[in-house]
Amino acid sequence: MKTSVQARLDEETEAALETLVRRLGWSTSKVVREGIRLVEKHHAPSPRRMLIGIGMYDSGVSSLATNKKYMEDFGKKSMGRALRKPARAAVE
Repeated sequence: MKTSVQARLDEETEAALETLVRRLGWSTSKVVREGIRLVEKHHAPSPRRMLIGIGMYDSGVSSLATNKKYMEDFGKKSMGRALRKPARAAVE
């Protein structure tokens, strides 16, 4: 499928297009197509980066966070006094 495109070029851009056509020996259309491809490559989204080590280690336990057996005493040691029963209030 071919598509025709019209574009208005300022004098500087038109001169650059003519220079490229002469220097490369390409048609005006080929210079424009290559220019579009270069702009597309330049602005393409970068490939997803992979974080090293993610998902590579297995504890053998399927879900430490949601299995109540493994979370039973979590945080009790650090809470200290908060777990103790409050002292009885003095009766006046």
